[in-house]
Amino acid sequence: MSAFEPAPTTKGHGLFGFRTRLYLTWLALFVLFVGFFLSFDLKFAIILEKFPNLAGFKLGPNGFLQGAALTLFLCLCSIFVSVLFGFAAALARLSSSAVLVGIASFYTSFFRGTPLLIQILLIYLGLPQLGLVPGAISAGIIALSLNYGAYLSEIFRAGIIGVARGQRDAALALGMGTRDIFCSVILPQAMRVIIPPTANQFISMLKDSSLISVMGVWEVMFLAQSYGRSSYRYLEMLTTAAVIYWVLSILLELAQARLERHFGKAYQR
Repeated sequence: MSAFEPAPTTKGHGLFGFRTRLYLTWLALFVLFVGFFLSFDLKFAIILEKFPNLAGFKLGPNGFLQGAALTLFLCLCSIFVSVLFGFAAALARLSSSAVLVGIASFYTSFFRGTPLLIQILLIYLGLPQLGLVPGAISAGIIALSLNYGAYLSEIFRAGIIGVARGQRDAALALGMGTRDIFCSVILPQAMRVIIPPTANQFISMLKDSSLISVMGVWEVMFLAQSYGRSSYRYLEMLTTAAVIYWVLSILLELAQARLERHFGKAYQR
C-alpha cells in the first residue's frame, strides 16, 4: 500500500476526518523538516544557481539530458527492460523444463546475491576486456535492468502462483486456451499482488540509480557531488539532490496508489 493510501477501515472522528488529520500531520512534519535544514545556514544563492542543472531543466555540455531528467530516463528504460527480464525469468521458473528453471534460478541467485555497484562495474569495466565496450548510460541501464529483473521475477512468480488453482480449472472448463487463461484470468488477479512490491522496487531503483554516478554519468548525484566539490558547499547540493529524489519518489508513490485503485476496483464490492 502506498504511503498516500489511508487504511481501508479508517473513518473520520471528531472535528477533523482522517485525511485532514493525515495532511495536517504531514504539514507539521514538513515544517519541522524545513526548519531543521534552515538551521544549517544554507546559502540559497548557490542552490538557485545550480538547481536548473540538478533538476534537468537544462541540457548538459554534450547536448544530452542531465540531472533529474537523465535519472528519469535511466529509470524508465530500466523499468521497461527489467519487467521483461522479470517476466521471462518468472515464467522460466514456473516451466517444467529443468534447463529453463536452472538458467532462471542461477540468474536470480547471482543478481540478488551480489551488490549492484559490483554489477555496474563488472559490466562497465569488465565487458571491454571481452571486446564489448558499452557506454556509461547503456552499462547503467543494463546493470539496473538485470539487477531489478531478478527481484521482479520472484515478485511475478509469487503473484502468478498465488492465483487459486480453481480459477485455471474453471477457465479450462469454459474451453479457454492456455494463453487466454494467463492473459485474461491469471494475470489480472495476480496484478493486485504484484503491483505494490513492484512499485516499491521501482522507487528503490530510482534511488539506486545514483550508483551510476561512479561512471561519470551526469545524473543528480554526480552533479550534486561535482557542484559541492567545486563550491565547497556540499550540504546545499546534497540537500537539493535529496529533495529531488524525494519528490520523484512521491510521484511514483502517487502512480502506485492509482494503479492499486485501478486493479482493485473489480474486487471492491
